[in-house]
Amino acid sequence: KMSSGAADLRQRKKQNCTESDKMAPEERNKENSKLGRSPKYMLIQRFAKLFFGCLAAVTSGMMYAVYLSTYHERKFWFSSRQELEREITFQGDSAIYYSFYKELLKAPSFERGVYELTHNNKTISLKTINAVQQMTLYPELIASVLYQASGSEEVIEPVYFYIGIVFGLQGIYVTALFVTSWVMSGTWLAGMLTVAWFIINRTDTTRIDYSIPSRENWALPYFACQVAALTGYLKKNLNCSAEKFCYLLVNASTYTFMMMWEYSHYLLFVQAISLFLLDSFALAQTEKVHEVYRIYLFSLIVGYLLQFENSALLVSPLLSLVVALMLSKSLQMNMKKSTFVSRLLKIMYIYLVLTVAVTLNFLLKMFIPHKENEHLLKFIEVKLGLNTTKNFTMNWLLCQESLQAPSQDFFLRLTQSSLLPFYILVLIICLFSVTQVTFRRICGEPLKETVKLEDGRIGERPEIVYHVIHTILLGCLAMCLEGMKYLWTPYVCMLAAFGVCSPELWMTLFKWLRLKAVHPILLALILSTAVPTIIGFSLWKEFFPRIMTELTELQEFYDPDAVELMTWIKRQAPVAAVFAGSPQLMGVIKLCTGWMVSSLPLYNDDDLLKRNENIYQIYSKRSAEDIYKILTSYKANFLVIEDSICNEVGPVRGCRVKDLLDIANGHVVCEEGDNHVYSKYGRFCHEIKMNYSPYVNYFTRVYWNRSYFVYKINTVISFQS
Repeated sequence: KMSSGAADLRQRKKQNCTESDKMAPEERNKENSKLGRSPKYMLIQRFAKLFFGCLAAVTSGMMYAVYLSTYHERKFWFSSRQELEREITFQGDSAIYYSFYKELLKAPSFERGVYELTHNNKTISLKTINAVQQMTLYPELIASVLYQASGSEEVIEPVYFYIGIVFGLQGIYVTALFVTSWVMSGTWLAGMLTVAWFIINRTDTTRIDYSIPSRENWALPYFACQVAALTGYLKKNLNCSAEKFCYLLVNASTYTFMMMWEYSHYLLFVQAISLFLLDSFALAQTEKVHEVYRIYLFSLIVGYLLQFENSALLVSPLLSLVVALMLSKSLQMNMKKSTFVSRLLKIMYIYLVLTVAVTLNFLLKMFIPHKENEHLLKFIEVKLGLNTTKNFTMNWLLCQESLQAPSQDFFLRLTQSSLLPFYILVLIICLFSVTQVTFRRICGEPLKETVKLEDGRIGERPEIVYHVIHTILLGCLAMCLEGMKYLWTPYVCMLAAFGVCSPELWMTLFKWLRLKAVHPILLALILSTAVPTIIGFSLWKEFFPRIMTELTELQEFYDPDAVELMTWIKRQAPVAAVFAGSPQLMGVIKLCTGWMVSSLPLYNDDDLLKRNENIYQIYSKRSAEDIYKILTSYKANFLVIEDSICNEVGPVRGCRVKDLLDIANGHVVCEEGDNHVYSKYGRFCHEIKMNYSPYVNYFTRVYWNRSYFVYKINTVISFQS
């Protein structure tokens, strides 16, 4: 019975596809004959519109990639730097990603390089890690294969090839946003406006300026392609070939996105909720939505297998939600009829899906061992005020700017570029229209097969409803965590541009206002061209000079103290030496010198989190003996102390590293009653510089400059004064 039902479903889809393909030309021919236009003329017009639109989309992406490359060159002076000076520009986790890319290129073969990464014991002391799984190094694997297979060794340096791929992906990102806005509005003028707003608000749309190799810079372009394809796939009356193309693109981009970023399944979970709500009120074709669910399921299974049986994917909320939706599908079949029973079933369906999803996720976490993302749950508890902690790592994460609520400056910047006001206007109109359509559906009124401009019902278009729900969910996350703005703001640009360029949106507004003085269709067509043109000219006048100034202004990022430190390590330190210090600095040392380190700036492994907290104790009020025991337990030979951390003057009280350590260690507790508990030891990073006993018994200073102090950890302890 199930197989025959599936066959009937496929047969109906084929029939619908062929019917739409046959009906579309007939309807177009009737319209053309009414307007006195020949089919040949209309075909040429459509081809010209498509050609120039695609040309504008590709050109926008290429220009943005060139802009990023030029800006990067002006900021870092890459072409005039030595290799060491270039590598120092990669900070924190970015340095680790690029260091593994270098190791792959140095390996005698690609297979040997992959094996060394999956059995890596030359990066962190006393620890063998699967770097490909733990750090999601598939971008580096692909980049190294492309670099060697394309014969680029004699043409371009590895660092230029690497950052060139990332900048190229950002160009694809912008092109995908362009296409999404174009598909929704029907005019590529919306795409141009999307790109303009994206570049002007670059501070809030991308982190490419600060961290080129970060995982989201590799992954989000694929997600943007997936959203563009999904937008086309959800459209009504789509011809068969276009539907198949969109379906295949959704497939490929979803899978690739999941392989590029370890947190991708959380973003897909938000998208799945949007589709679930869209389908629950019968605002989209159920078959299409469930096809997307199958894509999620397939991507999770393949991702689990290729990511070395990553248990985080099995306990992800996305898998639980998709399985619950699949199990509840039979109940949804009876909800299409406009009866009182069907309305009750609709409420039961939503309740059932949520209950099954939560229960299934709880059971999976109970029976499947997983540790990868436990710290995220603890962080969310503390962030929401459900729990308090003195844990150094949790409090350090809470103090990060990206995990704070967005500042007023963020909203001010979006308002100054006119993005936020137009986004709010478009969102309100779309939201009210969607609410109207949903109410009609609950009352039993069917959706129209084709929504015409004069109908003024933009809320009946499933792709519009999806984007409204999606942008609201992402916006809620962005209001809680500033780092989420990089996911939300690009789609704010896209939705706002679509709205002001869409005649349907203006017509929906005029239907509510009941305009009689001016013909509403004519006014909607005029405003959909005039408003974006005025916005475009005002943005050009105000922001184009600033962008050109950025490209012509000579900037310089240079850290001579770090260069001197790396040079000393490469020349003076033994090859088998292990360095200890802040995780961010250890990442740079690993990249620039290749020496083994005791910790890394990674936050998805409990052991590494504990290591980072222990080694950060060099900035706490602990005894020399305690610090010596901690460092020798990780087989460290050299200790690097950063003056910027030791003498840090943070803008937020209690968020400096040394403050967080004092709170965690119970050495200084400042409450409302001004209670103070002091340690009997001075701050280690200060005391060690004094060169007196017992510090000189455990540590010997071997190098220093204005920013860094390097101490050799003595193997034989001398207690002579």
